[in-house]
Amino acid sequence: MRIHVDLNRCESHGQCVFAAPDHFSFDEDDNLLHREDVPEDETVRAAVREAAAACPVRAISLRTDGAVA
Repeated sequence: MRIHVDLNRCESHGQCVFAAPDHFSFDEDDNLLHREDVPEDETVRAAVREAAAACPVRAISLRTDGAVA
């Protein structure tokens, strides 16, 4: 699974940072940083799915082998 963030859509609400802080954070200018690859661990994947679902502007999508997860 890979994380894709549409940075043009992201408004830095931070819901993803609260849901999956190991995969999302902000830099010193409040720009979103994220890890693209998600490990096979189902607990981690559940947190990343929750982060994507929590995004109020739907800027986060999850992909597996090129397809949206």
